[in-house]
Amino acid sequence: MKVLVSETMDEAGIEILQQQQEIEVDIRTDLDPEALRTIIPAYDGLAIRGGTRVDKSLLDAAVNLKVIARAGVGLDNVDIDEATRKGVAVMNTPGGNTVTTAEHAIAMLMSLTRNIPQATASLKAGKWEKNRLLGREVFNKTLGIVGFGNVGSGVAHLAKGLRMRVMIHDPNISREHIEKQGFEFVELDDLYSRADYISVHVPKMDATIDLLDAEAFEKMKQGVYVIHCARGGIINESALYDAIVSGKVAGAALDGFSTEPPGDLPLLALDSVIATPHLGGSTREAQTHVAVAAARQIIAYLLHDTVINAVNVPSVTGEVLRQLKPFLYLAEKMGKMQAQLISGGIREVQIEYMGKFPDLDLKPVTIAAIKGLLNEFTSYEVNTVNAISLAGSKGIKISEATSPESGNFINLIRMTVVTDIRTDVVSGTIFGKDRIRIVRINKFRLEVIPEGHLGLIHNVDKPGSIGSIGNTLGKHHINISRMMVGREEDGQRNIIFLKTDTPVPPDVIAEIEALDLVVSMKTFEL
Repeated sequence: MKVLVSETMDEAGIEILQQQQEIEVDIRTDLDPEALRTIIPAYDGLAIRGGTRVDKSLLDAAVNLKVIARAGVGLDNVDIDEATRKGVAVMNTPGGNTVTTAEHAIAMLMSLTRNIPQATASLKAGKWEKNRLLGREVFNKTLGIVGFGNVGSGVAHLAKGLRMRVMIHDPNISREHIEKQGFEFVELDDLYSRADYISVHVPKMDATIDLLDAEAFEKMKQGVYVIHCARGGIINESALYDAIVSGKVAGAALDGFSTEPPGDLPLLALDSVIATPHLGGSTREAQTHVAVAAARQIIAYLLHDTVINAVNVPSVTGEVLRQLKPFLYLAEKMGKMQAQLISGGIREVQIEYMGKFPDLDLKPVTIAAIKGLLNEFTSYEVNTVNAISLAGSKGIKISEATSPESGNFINLIRMTVVTDIRTDVVSGTIFGKDRIRIVRINKFRLEVIPEGHLGLIHNVDKPGSIGSIGNTLGKHHINISRMMVGREEDGQRNIIFLKTDTPVPPDVIAEIEALDLVVSMKTFEL
């Protein structure tokens, strides 16, 4: 087996690979994309960090590649869907730099508060500016943390040790779990208005791009400090610049940028901004941890067919995988649907298996459902190895039950998600050998193929409602490729499930919801 290390990695990880007699290791950190495409056909494994772009063109050339291991968390540089289609396992090393990143955020907070970078530069320039560089205490100040994942919770506990008042906003974690950790749960606007410091620790996704924009800064307390050690793009850099110049924001500490390197960024010219070149995970300990973990993943997969922390490979193989595959696929789709259906922080997930199932351990199916649910809320891909432990870290209780009774179906999976606000139920089944269907959403019975651009519409069960919806979509040149209608058990309302060729934009959703007989509309991307 041949393994290519395409970026600088800690020697501890490389040594582990080199000690394997069955593995030949090449270290080539000088390759441009074309050179990498030229040599990649010879390799079975690829060890990377964040700089190697593993796109479709590279994967097309990688005819023998079996595994990609990322020494770190982020996989923005890997086309995971294409790797999956090519049968290449993609693995990362979450948790290896969690402590390091949390510590960096606190270091940035303290440096910003006490003007340490500015004072260093001033003193080295031969000046003595004690009065100009007056700082302040963090003791008894209020820190608002946006995002309570591994890093955010780490920052919260470190700040508590500094005797700061810590409040948390995370819409995907229950108030109960956050309060059990000893912190105050708040809504986002409340956090903006009360926090002396705001530290951002959310994943970069469509919903969090430009999360801190001009409107958000306007809601903040006068003289707030902003710390950003997450992915670039979550803070609108132009809006932050304006907020600092206006005096609304007293200063900012930045470790992630929309473009890296950031080039001639106006923010960096401001005296009240300190910055580091994405050093959140850059400590000797963290680099050793992730390099060793990546090396062990490659060895386990190539030599022992063992999957460790893969983001695209289930932890079942062979005959077991063949029998469970349709149930795994159905459960993950149900989890994704629930993620887009629910409101509030998740408290509990109940998975019920009803009717006839293969005489196999159904735990991987439960994991697939949790994976589909949590993937919408985390900064890295949830996988079959970490899904259950990640749910536990978020205070989510998971229960499983079986029953021989499944109503009109041979088998049925029922997934119930309980949040702070409400309870949602989605049921699914397999028709024939592998035709997956959603057959119930809360009180509505229907039959849905959970794929593509879907729209869920609640409407009054009266003539003309369906026609008005179709006319509105047609007016905007949105084609309905499939329509399914179910009736509420009491007969007062219908549920319409639409599959469209293109997504329904927000303005069209608003227009449909304004129709006389429409109660609400929600879209899903599956």
